[in-house]
Amino acid sequence: MNRAAAELINTLGRFCGQRDVKSLDCSSLYERYGIDRADVMVLFGGSILAGGDVLAEAIRQRIASVYIIVGGAGHTTETLRKTVQSEYPSIRTAGLTEAEIFQKYLQEIHGCEADYLETRSTNCGNNITYLLNLIRENRIDCKSIILCQDATMQKRMDAGFRKNRPQGISVINYASYSATVRDEADGLGISEKIHGMWEIGRYINLLMGEVPRLRDDENGYGPAGKGFIAHVDIPEDVEKAFSGLKNIYGDQIREANPLYAQ
Repeated sequence: MNRAAAELINTLGRFCGQRDVKSLDCSSLYERYGIDRADVMVLFGGSILAGGDVLAEAIRQRIASVYIIVGGAGHTTETLRKTVQSEYPSIRTAGLTEAEIFQKYLQEIHGCEADYLETRSTNCGNNITYLLNLIRENRIDCKSIILCQDATMQKRMDAGFRKNRPQGISVINYASYSATVRDEADGLGISEKIHGMWEIGRYINLLMGEVPRLRDDENGYGPAGKGFIAHVDIPEDVEKAFSGLKNIYGDQIREANPLYAQ
């Protein structure tokens, strides 16, 4: 049962954790997009700490001209606060937004920082709209943008950006990690060592919550439903994986929290 579940989880993980380049470096950007660097790179605060490490390495490699962190307080914020406070006691996280926490993490652990912070957004929808407002208000030249979000939410972030983006902006997705679930002696586990990785149950919960949101039907977030995101094609193997996981775990699907709706 665990081996079958692992395969189904990994199918969802590969679909949701979109990466448009194999690695985030200048040569990969040039090979795929014909650019030496992007105009803007954005880290979204819903990510685990691995996202901060990805952004720090991108800054070191000068992957973009401008770096932005987006994130106020949402359903992942308290987990991020506790994780950072526990692992790095010198970083006081109480009351801080996701963007502020990641900025302190970059400054104190990696010795670098983002150029701009967006600290008001509470969900994936206004993550995008507030980001675009920030870019416009600061007159940031943006013809190419790298989006980096938690792997469970990267596909939806891309769809949200595609719905709202101005014409002429190329979007490059790079999920903050790529996880492989495997069957271990004591249950399911993650093959890779990923900084700040979710507990396996939380990871499954987040992934299963994405498929109903990504569907373009009356209950989904697409144009035929709530209209939060652009249309997403969900492959048959992903729908089968989702159904298979429901048979195993029941309805362990993360419901939207109305506290963070705007």
